[in-house]
Amino acid sequence: MIQSDLRKEFILLSDVFGLSLLVDSIDHPKPPQSTEGTVLGPFHTLEAELKTNGESMSHDPNGKPLLVLCNIKDTNGQPIEGVNVDIWETDSSGKYDVQHEDYGGPDGRCVMKSDEKGVFWFKGIVPVSYPIPYDGPVGKFLKQVYRHPYRPAHMHFMFQKEGYDHLITALYLRGDPYETSDAVFGVKNSLIVDMPPVDKETAEKYGVAEDYAILKYDFVMVTEKQASDLRDMNSMKAFEKLGRKVRIEGGLPVPDVD
Repeated sequence: MIQSDLRKEFILLSDVFGLSLLVDSIDHPKPPQSTEGTVLGPFHTLEAELKTNGESMSHDPNGKPLLVLCNIKDTNGQPIEGVNVDIWETDSSGKYDVQHEDYGGPDGRCVMKSDEKGVFWFKGIVPVSYPIPYDGPVGKFLKQVYRHPYRPAHMHFMFQKEGYDHLITALYLRGDPYETSDAVFGVKNSLIVDMPPVDKETAEKYGVAEDYAILKYDFVMVTEKQASDLRDMNSMKAFEKLGRKVRIEGGLPVPDVD
């Protein structure tokens, strides 16, 4: 099995089995009005540079430039300030920075903080579809079961703030040919977005050229208590279906006996 700081085959294996997504849905349940989670993937690193609003996270001259305007709210619609936002995507060739042999530092990734209005915005490139690494055991498995290794175009986001449930998600470009057959089952309807050309007024407001595309999205985070309560409720319902009487103690189901 290929496993290193830059190649995480075990994570990839979990992803293509759908286990990563299953574990996330159980451990981080979301109420209907909140942003759904998806897979982390094997190419997140801790090397991303801290950027401020308006900066670019990509140095790729061949990518279609993208203006990304986002805000973060709670389930009551109130902005959340000071959220640590980790963002990463591939370059225009479909490779993450760490996949290049001449890797010299982070590119196509950054860390940001939401401002007092819950806003963060930056410049990147329009994501492209790409194959997950298929030269190892995972690739051999996919070939044996007649599955392709491609992921639809997407951009990763991870949100962390004390008191709120950890959110790992991604936004997927609508109309991608692999939208309905993602190799790691990560696509959810609520996470599919459009990236149209930026309009002249917005381009002038944010100081970008009119050849930019634009992505707008409102992320909704849940508190740790909301997630914990929902997780406990889901556990109780699951055991009830099995005819088991349990109670929740410390987040774990235990037999409820008289």
